[in-house]
Amino acid sequence: MTRSAGPAVGSVGAGSLCVLVASVLWGTTGTAATFTPAVGPLAIGAAAMGLGGLLQALVAAPRIARETSALRARRAVVVLGALAVGAYPLAFYTSMHLAGVAAGTVVSIGSAPLASALIERVVDKRRLTRRWMTGAALGLSGTVLLCMAEAAQAHSGPGARSVRATVLGVGLGLVAGFTYALYSWAAHRLISRGVTSGAAMGAVFGLGGLLLLPVLLATGAPLLDSWSNAAVGTYMALVPMFTGYVLFGWGLAHVPASTATTLSLLEPAVAAVLAVLVVGERLPPLGWTGIALVVGCLAVLTAPTRTTPPMRTAPPMRTAPPMRTAPPTGTAPPTGTAPPTGTAPPTATATATASPTRAASPSMPSAPAPSDLS
Repeated sequence: MTRSAGPAVGSVGAGSLCVLVASVLWGTTGTAATFTPAVGPLAIGAAAMGLGGLLQALVAAPRIARETSALRARRAVVVLGALAVGAYPLAFYTSMHLAGVAAGTVVSIGSAPLASALIERVVDKRRLTRRWMTGAALGLSGTVLLCMAEAAQAHSGPGARSVRATVLGVGLGLVAGFTYALYSWAAHRLISRGVTSGAAMGAVFGLGGLLLLPVLLATGAPLLDSWSNAAVGTYMALVPMFTGYVLFGWGLAHVPASTATTLSLLEPAVAAVLAVLVVGERLPPLGWTGIALVVGCLAVLTAPTRTTPPMRTAPPMRTAPPMRTAPPTGTAPPTGTAPPTGTAPPTATATATASPTRAASPSMPSAPAPSDLS
């Protein structure tokens, strides 16, 4: 039985692990940003994604140079991914600033798998399965519950946020989720067309980093006001953005973009836990229920599919070789017995039955003619 071609289980598992580790690193960004209250979200996003993207391009420069022709042939995908990279951190960090670390992260990352699947449906004509629809329903329900929980406590407790700011933060979170899905799809598209993950990620994120440089120059002065601010900016650029997206690129070489963005739903769970434990945010039971539904969405979409193993076809039964008929003894038939009229002599029949290559015995006498039997 031949095994159908497809991605190796080990490579898919390694790719999924790379995405999950990257998601844990990304989950620390919101908490790290809270240690620089004087630095605005635009500066944090531009420093993290801009410097991290330029560093990726610098490390991958030799590969980019070797694969320039392939990248030029797909320059529309590269530019589209770079535009998404430039827009994502601005929307993402502003969403966390307005709606809170937990809500901003969950909305941004929780909506990305849905946006990614829709992009693949429209562009790649990939069919939306019932399993995906179930996961999407869980993810959207969890996002709505979390937003309701954040809005309900908007006027209570320290650091209270207005309902208007929360709604605006949620909207920007949806923009961040779409742009995240878009540049993930663009990078996977390049990799699936033969570009190495290093060259694809370096080109997309390097060009996106160039687009973020003007924003960093305009808003990033507070990053240099203190060592703590500079340390947070350096950490964001090196660990979550550079290291995290290198791992994400390796993951995209083995799993589709929709799967990668779904696996990254681990990020909001990490961010929410850190926001409660480190930042001191309070999340009501309704919010925890929403996070549980988002994690349920992750479980539904990433659980291994139970497939019916192909039936083994029984090997063909070996047919026994035809029995060889013993050659005639050479004795003449009894006197007075004549063969039926029109019947071939027994010697011919025996010879044909025994073997097509075996000749009749030369000592075989011919049957007597009917006229000789009186």
